Amino acid sequence: MSIDSIKQLAQAYAPETVQVRRHIHANPELSFEEHNTAAYVKQELATYGIEAESMANTGLVALIKGKNPEKKTIALRADLDALPIVEANEVAYKSKNEGVMHACGHDVHTASVLGTARILQELRKEFEGTVKLVFQPGEEKFPGGASLMIKEGVLQNPAPASMIGQHVFPMLPAGKVGFRSGMYMASADEIYITVKGKGGHAAMPEMNIDPVLIASHLIVALQQIVSRHASPKVPTVLSFGKVEAKGATNVIPNEVKLEGTFRTMNEVWRKEAHQKIKQLAEGLCASMGGSCDIDIKFGYPFLQNDPAVTSIARKAAEAYLGTENVVDLDLWMGAEDFAYYTQQVPACFYRLGTRNEERGITSGVHTPTFDIDEAALETGIGLMAWVALQELEG
Repeated sequence: MSIDSIKQLAQAYAPETVQVRRHIHANPELSFEEHNTAAYVKQELATYGIEAESMANTGLVALIKGKNPEKKTIALRADLDALPIVEANEVAYKSKNEGVMHACGHDVHTASVLGTARILQELRKEFEGTVKLVFQPGEEKFPGGASLMIKEGVLQNPAPASMIGQHVFPMLPAGKVGFRSGMYMASADEIYITVKGKGGHAAMPEMNIDPVLIASHLIVALQQIVSRHASPKVPTVLSFGKVEAKGATNVIPNEVKLEGTFRTMNEVWRKEAHQKIKQLAEGLCASMGGSCDIDIKFGYPFLQNDPAVTSIARKAAEAYLGTENVVDLDLWMGAEDFAYYTQQVPACFYRLGTRNEERGITSGVHTPTFDIDEAALETGIGLMAWVALQELEG
């Protein structure tokens, strides 16, 4: 099977893939509420002759069986959910659901896998093995739809030998893609601390136990978790983005609430760090006469790209797009629930360029003005189909 045949199919199906993406973009649904989106995807697959089954409530799984389907299975993943953002784009496909927007490109991911599925379904008599299509809910919200899909058996019957994920990347021009082997994205945990003291009149500090002062010391002290306990070889971030002290200029409150995030790329150190954060917080608060309640919510694991799978995918991309259009990605401290899959099965998560500076398409993900150069969809569906075929043969 030639690259040219894939490119011809990608070119033929690109216009309809654009329309699919626009329909999904105009009708976004929040995490774990993707009922209409899942129904639409299931209907689209049916028109290609592919039967899908529901999983994890609003997720879907489907199989494309080639010749000798038991020989090898690989999986392709898309995510269905949108974000609670009011869209600011004035486009024909602007969100019809006020306050909900596909601002992270999941409409692109879903449309791309649908377009890829259409290509592979047409070519199913020309390749050996099985391609499993995974459309998951809730990537944007803990506990992550990937974890629920795994619990319900998405990596079984048949078990994929490898898994591929594709994600928009607005920093990269349309027509280009990016890869990174090994660790790529960070784990993400949420930290909630309530610092407790004894409130009162701000002019009488000796009568109070000031939780604002304690919280101030705590935020600074916790930075030593990164600077003095984390190995410099392991990327680690500890940030607090919310501090709530409901006092006044002359009122010291009884408590202060802190909310932050802890991110790293080592699962052993991650668990150790949680304990050190708790020990330091409790000890410091007690030493200053107060106390604290601390809750660390265990989020997505870190994402690691399997070297062998990534090598096959990257070489496929270089052959399909040319080496000049395939770039190296840097470490990324953002998080992705595709990481759950990478902890279970050899996988590759790569980036699809969507930027077009001439047309002003430059906004980052999770912003009200995020959009893509839709030329990226032709690249996305053709490349993913070619990568899938190379993974089946690899």
